[in-house]
Amino acid sequence: MKPLTLLPAVDVRAGQAVRLVKGVLANEQKYGSPLETALEFQKSGAEWIHLVDLDAAFGTGSNYELISKVIETLEIKVQLSGGIRDQSSLELALDSGCARINLSTSALNDLDWTAKVISEFGDRIAVGLDVEGRTLSARGRGRPDANKSSEDLFETLSLLDKEGCSRYVLTDVNTDGAMQGPNFSLLRDLCAATTAPVIASGGVSSIDDVVALRSLTDIGVEGAIIGKALYAQAFTFSEALGVASQ
Repeated sequence: MKPLTLLPAVDVRAGQAVRLVKGVLANEQKYGSPLETALEFQKSGAEWIHLVDLDAAFGTGSNYELISKVIETLEIKVQLSGGIRDQSSLELALDSGCARINLSTSALNDLDWTAKVISEFGDRIAVGLDVEGRTLSARGRGRPDANKSSEDLFETLSLLDKEGCSRYVLTDVNTDGAMQGPNFSLLRDLCAATTAPVIASGGVSSIDDVVALRSLTDIGVEGAIIGKALYAQAFTFSEALGVASQ
């Protein structure tokens, strides 16, 4: 088996590190300074941070200056997410100094623009696939049907593959932050449908889940974003790193 890249999540809202359950703002728990949180993960051996501006994602503001400071301070790579759905938000994200951008699922409302971005920036672009069942469900704002199931996941995946998308971040909305385990069936089906690497997001609740995700690296699961389980102290990042790289 290949090693599994772990990306601890730092979600930022109103200047605080927070965690949501199933992407719902009302289900918010606060965890203090995003910078201190990210530095702790760096100290524990993380090579990547998955950094999310929730205010940008939900249209309630921006944490850009703080996020830029976090990226500038860290010595490790950052995958930046949250509301990156059009040219202006993309340019702002690129200027932050992050290593990689996770395009919002709502960006897929304009597939021509998404294809242009993939072609221009290559490996710096991952496409976020927020899914309910087997259909895409854009969270936050930015499209008229936000939070409603819309395009078929696999039809959209085929179109993105043809454009050369370098990587996908798959989130089962119903498991995100719920500590119920990842959707392994969906992960297997997605990996079977694309040759691009997949980063799993949502649902990790135990070390056993990390072990199970590691077992999928040979079929295309490249990494895993872990959030709530770390903040709830179900296990430490160092423990997760140990089983992800054995």
